Amino acid sequence: MQDKLDSFQNLSQKEWIYPNGLGGYASSSIIGTNTRRYHGLLVASFNPPTERRVLVSRVAEELYYDAENYVELSTNQYPNAIDPKGFQYFEKFNRQPLPEAHFSFEGYQVKKTVFMVQDSNTTVVQYANVGLKPFKLKLKPFLVYRDYHSLMHQNDYFDFYHTQKADYQVVYAHYGAPPLFIKASKGEWQANKVWYHKHEYEAEKQRGLDFHEDSCTIGQFEVWLESSTQVYLTFSTDEAMMQANPIDLQWAEIERVKKITAQFAKQNEFVQDLLVAGEQFIVKRQSTDSETIIAGYHWFTDWGRDTMIALRGLCISTGKQATAKSILKTFLQYLNQGMLPNRFPDNGEELEYNTIDATLWLFIALYEYYQKFVDKEFIAEIFEKLTEIIEYHIQGTRYHIKVTPEGLLSGGEEGVQLTWMDAKVGDFVVTPRRGCAVEINALWYNALKIHQYFALLLEQDADRYNSLIIKILSNFKTYFLNEDGYLNDVIIPDKLIDRSIRPNQIYALSLPFSLLNETEEAKVLEIITEYLYTDFGLRSLNPQHPDFQAVYQGDQWQRDTAYHQGTVWVFLLGEYFAAYLKVNKHSKSARTLVKKQLNTLKNHFYKDTCLHGISEIFDGENPQLGKGTIHQAWSIGAILKVILDNQLFDNLSNYLIMS
Repeated sequence: MQDKLDSFQNLSQKEWIYPNGLGGYASSSIIGTNTRRYHGLLVASFNPPTERRVLVSRVAEELYYDAENYVELSTNQYPNAIDPKGFQYFEKFNRQPLPEAHFSFEGYQVKKTVFMVQDSNTTVVQYANVGLKPFKLKLKPFLVYRDYHSLMHQNDYFDFYHTQKADYQVVYAHYGAPPLFIKASKGEWQANKVWYHKHEYEAEKQRGLDFHEDSCTIGQFEVWLESSTQVYLTFSTDEAMMQANPIDLQWAEIERVKKITAQFAKQNEFVQDLLVAGEQFIVKRQSTDSETIIAGYHWFTDWGRDTMIALRGLCISTGKQATAKSILKTFLQYLNQGMLPNRFPDNGEELEYNTIDATLWLFIALYEYYQKFVDKEFIAEIFEKLTEIIEYHIQGTRYHIKVTPEGLLSGGEEGVQLTWMDAKVGDFVVTPRRGCAVEINALWYNALKIHQYFALLLEQDADRYNSLIIKILSNFKTYFLNEDGYLNDVIIPDKLIDRSIRPNQIYALSLPFSLLNETEEAKVLEIITEYLYTDFGLRSLNPQHPDFQAVYQGDQWQRDTAYHQGTVWVFLLGEYFAAYLKVNKHSKSARTLVKKQLNTLKNHFYKDTCLHGISEIFDGENPQLGKGTIHQAWSIGAILKVILDNQLFDNLSNYLIMS
């Protein structure tokens, strides 16, 4: 029995996700056990990419091999019980091109495939008899109706009223709720409303959150499947999808996935799979009528900082010029007081500008955009706005963001977190980093140099900020480069020096315009490698620091106070590898080493946490399993950027560990 329990725990920790291009998605574990509140077969976005609601939790599956005898293929967890135990019949899971799980029982074989229709809140589940023996399936959808951050419990308000229309079911979770449409491609429908209580979500329990939920079934489909036949269940918020042929929808999705990799069709499988994974973050935003980038699944929406960083690998390195341009133009439309928004408005909410670095990352993204696409016309179109940004930062803008007499960029005020290390619990800011942060000043210097580069390109005044550039170049080392050879993390000239060894100093090496000489860069890289480097990413704090948190776990307070105090971040690995290749002059041995070091993340991509995804973070000490979001945009973007920009295609698959 213990072996079976261990098997369940191992299988239920492996997850998959299939987004729909609107912010919605289908997601679960590979055995179909929901372990998170965020899991569900249909998580619909009613205001793309926001207002996500879980509508269809899962489907209970019973396989009848004669009139009375059956086995249950689904697996659920309840307090002190796993029931049913369908994981015992689980055989394998394939992620590409569509998620499919295989189950087998004494010669009876079932393949379950799940996918979403792009740009539609529609999920299709296919059950195929891939064996020789015929059988009957009873399929019972479990329904909820809630915001994806919350949980549902039985109450009289939610009656899940349903009626049949033509050959499909129409369900209203409560009076006035938008309808859910459910259809089986064949079989008989039997209505029977039942509530199931206290389904247990293990991942939520581990996160110190509520972890029990009730769900409602309104009936079941019964269908007989001969060998090589199949049935499709379609769940949708769009009634028109009830008339669509699910076979056509399935083939359209397979073709769409193939097209994503067409440009790199001759490259190895890992590169192609990364491209498909990266495409999943590019979604439509209804409020701006444009594309944007989801920061991470399951719970993030789109954020200014994350978008500017992630699009470099997801859009620019991959050659998606139209998408990159659309995103950049959209953010520039919301430029205010020289700042880009960190969060877009939804439901009448105001824009949030609580970021000091998102606007500076815009310059890096634009520079890389021009290097890739040579779109001089676009640079000319937005150049005045870039000048406006520089002027506001010199004169001063929100949150005391301003240039100091030394030419450095300072910012911050009580109770506000402005850098990427932005964890906040209530009113407590974990890493306030007020003053002159090292990466902010590396970005500030690069913004000025890039503005100068574009001015020359457009035959504008390229000397406008030259004296400021010289001042920063002169003072940066004075205040940031310490006697031990690494860069201080935060300083306030002549008042404060934070000597914490943090990964933020990597940007002084990895960004296009460096503030250090070759010897200084090599020493900084050496110290980062010694104290912060892991195969999964860079630690956010030196393990010898008294504030170092070795493990990211526990309730929200424990997790958020560890978030940037030692936790390993994958996206920083992209900057580290860029710096490593630069310091080692892109030698053959350096390129070979980077490819070998990518091995660990490739194994994670294929084998752990989210299959065909890269997690947001890992523990600061002994990193193993992914934590935070299971599929993070800048994690994927960083690795894509390293591989594509440096053409590290050859032999990558040779380094992949297969277990």
